[in-house]
Amino acid sequence: MTETTTLPPTCNARISPRGGLDILSREEVARLQTASSGGLRELLRRCALAVLTTDADSDDPRAAALRYPDFDIEVQQQDRGIKIELTAAPATAFVEGEIIRGIAENLFAVVRDIAYNANEVHGSGRFDLGTGSGLTSAVFEILRNARVMKSFQDPNLVVCWGGHSINRDEYLYTKKVGYQLGLRGMDICTGCGPGAMKGPMKGATIAHAKQRQWKPRYIGITEPGIIAAESPNPIVNQLVIMPDIEKRLEAFVRLGHGIIVFPGGVGTAEEILFLLGVLMHPENRELPFPFVLTGPAQSAAYFERIDQFLRLTLGEAATSRYRIIIDDPAEVAREMKAGIRKVREFRLKEQDAFFFNWSLHLPLEFQHPFVPTHAAMRGLNLHRDQPVHLLAADLRRAFSGIVAGNVKVEGMREIEQHGPFDIDGDPEIMRALDALLADFVQQRRMKIEGTYKPCYRVLGA
Repeated sequence: MTETTTLPPTCNARISPRGGLDILSREEVARLQTASSGGLRELLRRCALAVLTTDADSDDPRAAALRYPDFDIEVQQQDRGIKIELTAAPATAFVEGEIIRGIAENLFAVVRDIAYNANEVHGSGRFDLGTGSGLTSAVFEILRNARVMKSFQDPNLVVCWGGHSINRDEYLYTKKVGYQLGLRGMDICTGCGPGAMKGPMKGATIAHAKQRQWKPRYIGITEPGIIAAESPNPIVNQLVIMPDIEKRLEAFVRLGHGIIVFPGGVGTAEEILFLLGVLMHPENRELPFPFVLTGPAQSAAYFERIDQFLRLTLGEAATSRYRIIIDDPAEVAREMKAGIRKVREFRLKEQDAFFFNWSLHLPLEFQHPFVPTHAAMRGLNLHRDQPVHLLAADLRRAFSGIVAGNVKVEGMREIEQHGPFDIDGDPEIMRALDALLADFVQQRRMKIEGTYKPCYRVLGA
């Protein structure tokens, strides 16, 4: 007897732009329609499906494609603008035959950003992507094109990082922190996915309603390799797709006025190392930037392990750039509010913009895209005989490679073909890294479902 698989219900639709997109040129539409044009059509299809499966409960980037094998999207040029034709789209994105408004807005944000990144950032020659200033200009233009920067508004945007695979108590805690932030008039920016990326937004919605704050920002910043594994949560009302993980990380620190880190896995560790490496650069020594690590009481041991790892690898000086607050959402919000007040004073003094952190110096090592091949992972310099911000940069790349091997299609394919990544370096650092990763596995912080099979080997531990 042959076993058959029942696929979920689908529907076809033709929709018009709703927010996030005005018009596209004929050339942009043609590139999005052509499969051979730098892979844009497949990229568009993958990102669009992620948006249409908003709040998906899987972190396997191939899961949605298997559930909706006949899904397709086509951007069509019309006399009065553009239309999007959807074939065999997830029925959950529709109510009574009409696409959910927020999903429609995010769908057109996908089209907007993929077209802009391909044509204006990579295809126009406008930006020197080999220089730090050129890369920062590209990040600025992508964010401006997405209309997420607000002029004439005091600093109030808090970036929240943390894992998509967290337990129920940790998730509820992120909601409580978001609620306290919302009561104090702060907007939320996250990586746009589930877990610690959704919780703060959900908590803030209630507080914003209580404070009659009717136009709050819930900004989700992602990139093509991540979005398929971390579909946007339904609260995101401004979605931005950056070209790669490095530009995504730069967007967070340029756009946000402070950062809160909740429990997470390797992706969260990557983000922590990115921010600490940048803040520890000598040119950023006087730059105020509130940075809080927080979680419920049961997560205290998690942050102790993170703190130990940071002290061992980056030194005691690193601890001056962050504060750990356990099980106190109101104190987290007070700390962030006070820190952002200092950010405002500093930017007024330096005549810097409130909507984009131009004063922050970002070393080129944190901006260049890192492609995690086996050779690249083996070539990382994970030794102490270098400036601390450079060690942080390569530690960040090590975690980025593990993220790719865990949840990105290209990284998973690399592991399937050539086996686990090898990570080698200073023996003491390797022992600490191996112990930290083992904790992540034991606490189920690597994957939402299934038995985790490591995509890495730590040598010399």
